[in-house]
Amino acid sequence: MSKTKNIPRPSESSSPLEKVDGALIEILSSVSDPEIPVLSIMDMGVVRSAIIVDGIVKVEITPTYSGCPAMDVIGDDIKKALKEAGYDSEIDLILHPAWTTDWITPRGRQALENYGIAAPLDADADKAVLLNGKQIVKCPQCGSKNTRLVSQFGSTACKAQFQCEDCQEPFDYFKCLK
Repeated sequence: MSKTKNIPRPSESSSPLEKVDGALIEILSSVSDPEIPVLSIMDMGVVRSAIIVDGIVKVEITPTYSGCPAMDVIGDDIKKALKEAGYDSEIDLILHPAWTTDWITPRGRQALENYGIAAPLDADADKAVLLNGKQIVKCPQCGSKNTRLVSQFGSTACKAQFQCEDCQEPFDYFKCLK
């Protein structure tokens, strides 16, 4: 990765994708999230912009959290994919605004469910589920909402462990991050 920026944005909308050149969308969509390989970095909302300037692709990415160890791998994977498509590239890490689960695309949420990870709820529902034990999280295996929290932490810190009371399958729930 070439450098890190912390640039305040004039507006922090729920759709932070600033600009991706149409010729780059398919290439960047082929790069997988290293921790959840069924998600592309585009579906995860990690890519903020990608434009071609003087023959060099300039890509801005935001980590899912500031200490994410996967960002170097993601940067290297982006450079490799772009190189294979004939582009040289520069990758900048953008820390502001911070990544949120709102940036996961609908296709990404569906990919999470298909992979067996319950997609994040909204912030209020997430707190109710994690603090009050409400049964809102849908089992990605059978679709039942008769589920229970087993642990605040799942396979990673950003996930909680649930179990479905109907099909008995354990599953991860991707916590809402805002």
